Parts: sequence; structure tokens; C-alpha cells
Amino acid sequence: MLSRIQNLYLFLAGVLAILSMLFPIWSFSTGKVYVVADFRPYADAGIIEVAASYGSIVFSVLTAITSFAAIFLFKNRKLQQKLVLLAIAFFAGDLFSGLTAAHFMNEYFKCTCINATHGPEAGFFLILPEPVLFWLALGGIKKDDKIANAYKRL
Repeated sequence: MLSRIQNLYLFLAGVLAILSMLFPIWSFSTGKVYVVADFRPYADAGIIEVAASYGSIVFSVLTAITSFAAIFLFKNRKLQQKLVLLAIAFFAGDLFSGLTAAHFMNEYFKCTCINATHGPEAGFFLILPEPVLFWLALGGIKKDDKIANAYKRL
């Protein structure tokens, strides 16, 4: 189980999904620093920013759970592939909800006529390698399937 390279990729993607919850995704500086993070929604910015912030929590957790669950399904490669594809979908939801929360926070500052500078933070950069790791894991799963099918022919 641990000798398969796709398990390393899935483990790293799961760890990155968990670490992305601990760091802010985006920051705004208006004299005071506001951060868009998983556990810090701002009710003043609107219901969509709050919902997107909580959505980012859910998608980060689901990405981590599916990537860790796929590690232990090495004997059922078809199900493992489906879980990796589901983890990619959860990653897309996590990225979209985080960027949505940042967008609506930016709109809040524009509407209140507060000049804010903003930029990505560490949490944003932690989730960016996840789809590459999932893609590499899919390649490893397909390679294992190819080896297993060749072994069955003998």
C-alpha cells in the first residue's frame, strides 16, 4: 500500500488541503488588515461572502477526506480513480468559494469607498499544487492498473 507513488501524491494533497484551512487565502489592507480565511467570515461584507467562506471550509475538509480515503482503496483502482476525480471537483469548489469570498470582500470595500490594497496569501498558494498532485496520482493509478492487467494475462 505505501509503496505506491500515488499514495504519496494523495497524502501530500490531503495535507495541503488541511494546511490551507489554517492560513488566510486573501488579505486586504485598509490601514487595518482584513483576511479572507476559512474560519473568519465578515458579516458586514454580505451573506455571499459569509456563505463562500463557510463553503471553503466544507470543500477543504471534503478534499482532504477524499484524498485520504483514496489512499486505502488501492485494491479497487476504479473506485480510487473516481475518488480522485471527486477530490478534483472538491478542489475546484474550494478554490471557487475562496475566490468568491475575496471578490465580495473587495466589492464591500469598493461600496464603502474605502481604498484597500489586496493580494493572495499563503492559503491560496497552498491549494494551487493540489490538482497537479491529483493528476499525478491518477497517472500512478492507471500505471498500476496497466501492470495488474498485464500480470493477469500471464
